[in-house]
Formats: sequence, C-alpha cells, structure tokens
Amino acid sequence: MFYIEKGNVMSDFIPVNEPLLNGNEKKYLNECIDTGWISSEGPFVKRFEDSFAKKVNRKYGIAVANGTAALDIAVEALGIGEGDEVILPTFTIISCIHQIIRSGATPVLVDSDPNTWNMDISQIEEKITIKTKAIMVVHIYGLPVDIDPILELAIKYNLKIIEDAAEMIGQSYKGNPCGSFGDLSTFSFYPNKHITTGEGGMVLTDDEELAEKCRSMRNLCFQRKQRFVHDKLGWNYRMTNLQAALGLAQLEQLESFVDKKRTIGKTYTKLLKGIKEIQLPLEKTDYAENIYWVYGIVLKDDIPFDAKEAMQKLGKQGIGTRPFFWPMHLQPVLLENNLFQGEKYPVAERISKRGFYIPSGLGLDDFKIEKVVIILQQILHE
Repeated sequence: MFYIEKGNVMSDFIPVNEPLLNGNEKKYLNECIDTGWISSEGPFVKRFEDSFAKKVNRKYGIAVANGTAALDIAVEALGIGEGDEVILPTFTIISCIHQIIRSGATPVLVDSDPNTWNMDISQIEEKITIKTKAIMVVHIYGLPVDIDPILELAIKYNLKIIEDAAEMIGQSYKGNPCGSFGDLSTFSFYPNKHITTGEGGMVLTDDEELAEKCRSMRNLCFQRKQRFVHDKLGWNYRMTNLQAALGLAQLEQLESFVDKKRTIGKTYTKLLKGIKEIQLPLEKTDYAENIYWVYGIVLKDDIPFDAKEAMQKLGKQGIGTRPFFWPMHLQPVLLENNLFQGEKYPVAERISKRGFYIPSGLGLDDFKIEKVVIILQQILHE
C-alpha cells in the first residue's frame, strides 16, 4: 500500500475505462486492409455474427452499427407501435426508450431493486394491461435481472421479451448465457464493454423470421428481388468488416476478459468493504456471480455531498468516473413530451443522485486500483 498527500497527485490520470487490444486485432484488421474488404460486405461480419451467436447459444446473429441500433431494430421487428405498451426500468440509458416512443407506443416504467440496482421485478405484473405488448429486460452494471419470473409473466400474458444484455457479455443466469432469453436480445460493443468493435452492436434471436426482419431493417429494407426498391422504411445500421474483424479478435479473448473483470471487482470489494459510508455492488446472488462490467458505488445518506460532487473531487485527484444512469422519468426531453408526469421511483432517484462508478477498465492493475481506493477514502473523510 502507498500513500498520496491531498492535492499532490504525482501519477498519471486513471481513466474510467481502457479496452485491451492484445490479441489478433491487428492481424485481422490488416487482413481487411490487404484484401480491400472494409465495408459491411466483408467476410468478417458473418464470422463475427456466427461466433457471437454460438457463444450465447443463439441461432442467429445480426451485427449492427451500435447498441442503440440493436434496440431500435428489436422494437421494430416485434411490430411494437401505436396503442402498445412496453414495460421497462426507469433506471437505464435513454437508448432503451427511443424506438418505443418513436413507434407510437407508450413506455411504462418500474423502479429499481435497492440491492442489485436492476429493475424491481415485483412491480412488473401490476403494470401489465391489455395494451402491454412487451417487457424490456435491462441487465445493469454486472448482475443480471432475475429473469425466470419475467419469462413466466410473458407466458401468462402472451408478451414479447426484449433482453438488453449490452452490459452482460460473458455473464450467465443460472448457468445460461445472458442474451439467450426472450424473443430478441441486444448487445453493445462500445469500447467500455467486455469486448469492443469501437462502435457496434448485435441482435440475437432463435426465430428465423425475426432474424430476417432484423437483417432487412439494418440494410434500408431493400427488396430481396430488386435492390433500391423498398416496401418498408429501415435504417442504414450496418456493421463494417473492419469493426467485425476487431470484434472477432476480442471475442476470442472473452473468457480472460471476464476473469480479469471479476478479479478487479473482487479486489475493489476487498479494499473498500470497511468503508461504511458507501454501498458496494453485490458480489453475487443465488442466480449469478457479479461480472463487474463497471464497479459502481452509492454514497450513503450520511455523506454530506452527492455523486456529482464526489466525482468532481476525484477528478481533481486524477481519477476518472462516470455517473449512474439518470432515470427516464426525470429526463427533460421526456417530461417536455408529457411523459411520466408526477411519477415517482424513489430507489432509482436515490441511486442516480448518489451513485457513480470508478475506474473499471481492463487496463487496470493493482497499483492503480489501490490508488483509486486511497483517494476515494480521502475525499470521503476530508
């Protein structure tokens, strides 16, 4: 252990995330360049789709431009539209709600579980109406949602399931891969994810018809018989061969990345568990062990400042941070459109104001983790 005097940070800034690119990334990217296959028509796209789908025990993979694109396509593929309702957590990224609103459907929110920070599954059934068409399950930060009870509700009420597993690459629920549940599952390969393509995403399904719909929508809905003729409106959400090459190289290292993430998380917990002023992420539940996509902490109420001020203090000491998600029912753009008027979700409101995550990237070593912990202790006790 080492010590850092207040206001005297001598080492470099520690970013909140750093990807690792130490496998076949250069080899595969050079192959793209050498062959001239850099567009979405290149062979790495299909290889990445097939390999990723197999990893998650799915039949079909549809690579797209980013995680938001994956969600857009999933909502559209299920035919969600005007008059429908979709249940999802308020505590999530706004990407989850984009296409629900644009389709004319109504998002219906539930609060968060105070321990896992995932959607509170006990609130779902009371929100189901005759208009409910789907439940969007969003796994948060490192632990999956307890999904079995939700699947039972889907059967009981004949509902569709969209599983947003963007933060769960390599995670499992009761021994089955996250992303293997529901009608469609979506992923993101942004640089802070367990594997990255720079920007990129994936839709997975076991339904051949849904897979074909997703492929069409990511490619402007060209008619199969004649290009540049369209019966529907889609998007240009294609993934390039360059991105897919990077993703395939990253996927080959997934198990080692997951092991390292868990080691980072366990090291943080060991060093931070004596600090009573903060809530740490759960190490495990009865259905999953934390994968620590990010290492989040929540300031308890006896700390006289909120997450925003804590992050400012850490930033001045050379520690990168990110805030927790800001709830959907507090988003100005949604309130301006008369959504969620007067709705309250106290758990999500509290953790969004008092929660943030500290450096959690694959580039962390023990020295950097110890530095983060010491400076965090200093700002909490100054």
